[in-house]
Amino acid sequence: MDMLYTPLSTPSKGSIGKTGGWRTYKPMVQEDKCVGCNLCVTICPDNTIKLNERKKAFVDYEYCKGCGLCAQVCPTNAIRMEREVL
Repeated sequence: MDMLYTPLSTPSKGSIGKTGGWRTYKPMVQEDKCVGCNLCVTICPDNTIKLNERKKAFVDYEYCKGCGLCAQVCPTNAIRMEREVL
């Protein structure tokens, strides 16, 4: 049986695949607490968290859905979920 693909079910990259508008909470990184352990990068299901040149986490908010997994695994509580303000 063939799979039916619609614009909503087709995985995409670039501006058409931006999903940040779906969030109700967003992760906020406190750089002074981040130790660069990479756990948040590894757990993020959408690959929206990276480490910058200082080995501190940062979030690409255009693609982050706000699931909160990064905040749950952070051993230093450097990531906290805040209500999204529209």
